[in-house]
Amino acid sequence: MSPGPLVFQGGNLTINFESSAAAGIRVELQEADGKPIEGYTLDDCPEIFGDSIRHTVRWKRGGDVRSLKGRPVRLRFALRDADLYAFQFVPFQPDPVRPPRPKAVQ
Repeated sequence: MSPGPLVFQGGNLTINFESSAAAGIRVELQEADGKPIEGYTLDDCPEIFGDSIRHTVRWKRGGDVRSLKGRPVRLRFALRDADLYAFQFVPFQPDPVRPPRPKAVQ
């Protein structure tokens, strides 16, 4: 599924979706001509599964899409036994910070 080029404001992409545990969705951001944008390819997007009305899409570098704001982009959704109900660009929220791993006791 690939909607036509769009220009967005916001800092994160959220999706409303549902999938089984053995299925999922991945998202790619592309230039207006359909060329994948480095860092936002399907391979950079871990498969998303479950059921959420507002899931922030993240790629290997995180979910920040502010660098693409204001320029025409395409979205490519790869669905595997999943339903996508809506997507929305929302104001930026930083990725959750994971606590550091405890150091091994010697």
